[in-house]
Amino acid sequence: MPTRKASATWEGGLKSGSGSFEGESGAIRGSYSFGSRFGDTGGTNPEELLAAAEAACFSMALAVGLEQNGTPATRVHTDAACTIDKEGDGFRITTMRLTCRAQVPGIDKETFADMAAATKVACPVSKALAGVDIQLDAELEQ
Repeated sequence: MPTRKASATWEGGLKSGSGSFEGESGAIRGSYSFGSRFGDTGGTNPEELLAAAEAACFSMALAVGLEQNGTPATRVHTDAACTIDKEGDGFRITTMRLTCRAQVPGIDKETFADMAAATKVACPVSKALAGVDIQLDAELEQ
């Protein structure tokens, strides 16, 4: 299996400094700062990247499970919200909130809910985020 790479550089102090990151493919890159991470300043941050990774992984993993179940999805859309909170003298990512809406012909709501709940635990990014409260709101769309 492949190993994916990214790099980041931070220059300056915590509040006055700034950073940038780039994935090896060049498809993801951005700038971040204290303000973009802990305030409302424009730019991205590590939590946004984690949210994107979790949403992408969850959607793909659920689609695979649904296909293996014999009920392939037409569409799986997941929004993810990653929260960082102050904890003691530092910070910790505390919550990842997933909102999933899927179009899956031929599946009942209970089976879909069970499969989504299992995917929340089993997708590789969820496993990497062990210790984070991952919350899920998953519903079928018509």
